[in-house]
Amino acid sequence: MTTSPGAGITESAVLQALRSVEDPDQHKDIVSLGLVRDLQIQGAEISFTLAFTTQPPATKAALHSGAQKAVSQLPGVSKARVKMGSAAQPAGAAHAAHQTAPAEAAEFIPEVKHTIAVSSGKGGVGKSTVAVNLALALKQRGLPTGLVDVDVYGPDVPLMMGARGRPGMFDNKILPVEAHGVKIMSIGLLVAEREALVWRGPMIHSAVQQFLRDVAWGPLEYLIFDMPPGTGDAQLSLSQIIPLSGVVMVTTPQDVALLDVRKGLSMFRKLNVPVIGIVENMSYFVAPDTGKRYAIFGEGGGAKVAEEFGVPLLGQIPLEIETRKGGDTGLPVVVGQPDSAQAQAFRQLAEAVTARVAALSGVQLPSIG
Repeated sequence: MTTSPGAGITESAVLQALRSVEDPDQHKDIVSLGLVRDLQIQGAEISFTLAFTTQPPATKAALHSGAQKAVSQLPGVSKARVKMGSAAQPAGAAHAAHQTAPAEAAEFIPEVKHTIAVSSGKGGVGKSTVAVNLALALKQRGLPTGLVDVDVYGPDVPLMMGARGRPGMFDNKILPVEAHGVKIMSIGLLVAEREALVWRGPMIHSAVQQFLRDVAWGPLEYLIFDMPPGTGDAQLSLSQIIPLSGVVMVTTPQDVALLDVRKGLSMFRKLNVPVIGIVENMSYFVAPDTGKRYAIFGEGGGAKVAEEFGVPLLGQIPLEIETRKGGDTGLPVVVGQPDSAQAQAFRQLAEAVTARVAALSGVQLPSIG
């Protein structure tokens, strides 16, 4: 431990504050569990590492948020930097690989202006469809856009975008594959189509880091991340590596989807990731023969959760057969059926996202938890 002369903040005071943060599963505080490592005090700034063992991602997020809050509230502390490590790795390697305090974007993607995660509380709500068509709609607005498929367990983006071939290499950098004018990177472009990936947190973290640091993205206005469903290691890793511009949460109107999207929203807020807003996918179906509108999955759910969390409802995307066909054939509806109601809804979504990102620019959300 290093202490600046006259700092006034003691190691014992910091540790005492951290003893108030308890692992909900083991019912012991993080100091007693030996999770606090490499505590450093430099003037009014505190930094330390939480060396996790087998805690699930949601617990990691809660403990990280609680530890940061506990130390930040100490008298005289101006900044608390909490890194996330693994007790299973050598200290130096763990600390380097699992930084919770986001690095400057310039370190990984210096020419990318805005980074947006598209996430969902559960699978089956059309998250990848939203991510793909949002990226294409942004591109159609004249904004250079890239798309990262972070869903290592179900990397569907290459199929949905009609991306062919493997990424190339130039000057020790991976060259992303391009489809419909959008630059794409996915684990699905690097492994056999039917190969199952059984990855744990550190491997996911390394893959996310490589998709940023080692890919030649070039100048981009937006880089969209298609996240795995739920609240897991990929969400934690991405928010730890770079300062995200925000997250778009995808849900369907029914109650079971809303239960899970609330968990996702809470997690991103604990990680200080701005919530851009809610997208209600499969919002309604219009029968092509009669023009009658049906609320197949219920209605009003997206607006309800948006109001509950105080964020905008960015769009309501109708359910259409052409959208499914477009995803299967590699010709997404924004490109394949540009005059359809769903393509129009995605273009309106892109407009809402750009406006919201502009409004959130420079805003740092407070940590809750």
